[in-house]
Amino acid sequence: MLMDETSEQHGQEQTNKSEDAIINIGNEPVMQSAVDVLSRLGKDTQVILRARGNSIPNAVAVANIITEKMLKGNSKVQKITLDTESAAGIGKMTSTIEIVLNKI
Repeated sequence: MLMDETSEQHGQEQTNKSEDAIINIGNEPVMQSAVDVLSRLGKDTQVILRARGNSIPNAVAVANIITEKMLKGNSKVQKITLDTESAAGIGKMTSTIEIVLNKI
């Protein structure tokens, strides 16, 4: 009986596969981020790149490196979403970008 109790999964939910494939791009070197994205595309067919503020050019550069250099002809940009978030009461606005890459 104890063996059955330990082999069952209690309270664990399956995470959405697309949630696992989200990569936040920061101010780290662009090639390092591109290699991280490339390794993730080896496991998944879709990766979502997210960046905020001054990191947006890095996310665009990573997407270009993946689609034009590393996986040329084997990947494409499915969707690009631009948005702006504003802090309540302060008036400071921060731009965000989300780039969806698909492996063909």
